[in-house]
Amino acid sequence: MNDDEEWSIQQIARLAGTTSRTLRHYDDIGLLAPSSIGHNGYRYYDQAALVRLQRILLLRELGLGLPQIGDVLGREASEAHALESHLAWLRQEQDRLARQVASVETTITALKGGERLMAENMFDGFDHTQYKDEVEQRWGKKAYADSDRWWRSMSADDKAAWEQRAADLGRDWIAAAESGVAPDSDEAQALAKRHVEWLTGIPGTPAAAPGGDVKAYVLGLGEMYVADPRFAANYNGTKGAEFVRDALRVYAEAQL
Repeated sequence: MNDDEEWSIQQIARLAGTTSRTLRHYDDIGLLAPSSIGHNGYRYYDQAALVRLQRILLLRELGLGLPQIGDVLGREASEAHALESHLAWLRQEQDRLARQVASVETTITALKGGERLMAENMFDGFDHTQYKDEVEQRWGKKAYADSDRWWRSMSADDKAAWEQRAADLGRDWIAAAESGVAPDSDEAQALAKRHVEWLTGIPGTPAAAPGGDVKAYVLGLGEMYVADPRFAANYNGTKGAEFVRDALRVYAEAQL
């Protein structure tokens, strides 16, 4: 592939499984500009534009909205480094989906053959164990084991209540950030207090462990919320995550 090779908007739309209208919208909002425009008004895209489009589509797969994708692309200077992070996530998803496929195939085979279903083989790849390696790498095997045991011990109602509490917290963070209050305001600090109380209620985390360094844990999580698009998406993008990080930092420095 030549560095100066270009593709028409119709070619790129077909190859990427999108539409020319979508690509024009990306241009209109400053997300993906064509590398050149012909005398006939047609848009053309070079190699750099293709790499950027690939990243946009990958971030869409992570569930980010277009404004949040723009924030992420603006913060990452190295395309190769960013794609390495995307690749790691894709490989995790590939492994999880492969385990799901194997589980379903095994169930189908057993049903068709009148064989006994093996419960321990039916749900591989379907639950939160997909984060096992990441949790163990960050906080150790005991942290994952404790939190996993806690989660599995909860009733369906308890799990729903916990998830609702997390959703309410995320919604209130977004509302506070959009309202324009300062991270050190009473409103933001009340949310930070709720957030830390929520964290300390999760077994296995440094925030819940006796003698654990809660302050360092909270400060570290705040930075991770900003750095990791998966977490930033919970707060409506990078700007929202930065607000949460800053509010948690003020709270941690004053109270922890």
